[in-house]
Amino acid sequence: MSVFVALLILVLVLAIWAVAIYNRLVRLAMLADNAWSDVEVQLKRRHDLIPNLVEVVKGYAAHERNTLETVIQARNAALSAPNPEQRIESENMLTTALRQIFALAEAYPDLKADQNFLALQQELSAIEQDIANARRYYNAVVRDYNARLASIPDGIIAALAGFRPRTFFIAEEEAHEVPKVQF
Repeated sequence: MSVFVALLILVLVLAIWAVAIYNRLVRLAMLADNAWSDVEVQLKRRHDLIPNLVEVVKGYAAHERNTLETVIQARNAALSAPNPEQRIESENMLTTALRQIFALAEAYPDLKADQNFLALQQELSAIEQDIANARRYYNAVVRDYNARLASIPDGIIAALAGFRPRTFFIAEEEAHEVPKVQF
C-alpha cells in the first residue's frame, strides 16, 4: 500500500510540475502576442503617415514616380501580409523604400525645406524610434519564449502541447544600406 501511495504522490508531483511548465509557456506565448500587437500599432502609425509623405514628395519630385510607387506597393504589401513572418519581410522592404524617399529629399532643396515635409519627416523619425523600441521588446520576449522551447524539460512539454518557435523581427541587411539615387 505504501508503494502505491508513493507512486501516486510521485505522479501527482510530476503532473503539477508539467502544468507549471505549461502555464509558463502559455504566459510567454501571450507576452509574445501582446508584444507583436504593440509592434503592429507602431507599424500602423507608420502606414497611416506614408500617404501624406508621398503626396508632399509628389509635388516636388513628380518624375520620381518609380520611387513613390515602390513606397506605396511596399506599404500595401505590409498591410496585406497574412502572418508575422511575411509582415516582417514586407516591413523591411517598406523601410528600404522610405529611405529612398529621404534620399530624394537631398536632391531637391525645395522639398528638403518644405515645412510639411519636415514635419512628416520628424513624425516618421519618432514613429521609427517607437517601432524600434517595440521591436526590441518583441524580440526579447520571443528570445525568452524560444529559449524555453529549446530547453529541457520545457521543450518536451512544449512539443506535446504544440507550442512552436516564434520568428524574430530583425531588419534585413539591405535596410542598413544607404539608398542610391540616380537621375
